[in-house]
Amino acid sequence: MAYNELLAHRIRQALLLLPEEVHLSITEKKMFGGLSFLFHGKMTVGIIKEELIVRVIAEKMDTVLERDGVRPMDFTNKPLKEFVYVIPEVVHRESELNFWIALGIEHAKSKL
Repeated sequence: MAYNELLAHRIRQALLLLPEEVHLSITEKKMFGGLSFLFHGKMTVGIIKEELIVRVIAEKMDTVLERDGVRPMDFTNKPLKEFVYVIPEVVHRESELNFWIALGIEHAKSKL
């Protein structure tokens, strides 16, 4: 499966603006047929086709799922715990993308 290269580039650029101890700890890995960005080996955000995927801490899932353009990630036809899909229209602006990246990093940090 292919993934949106422009979105991948935007994520890379956004990560570079984070503190050095964060962006130097990010790695990329092909996952779910797309691309994922990991913080200390823990998934934060990724891309499958055109959609952003984000790991979200359990306490925020209900609130996040109320947002427009967000739905549970059901990659296996069953919702995956603490994963959401975000449609492209929701991440047009850099501030929107940064919001989702921050949620993903928050999740990864909670698992360290």
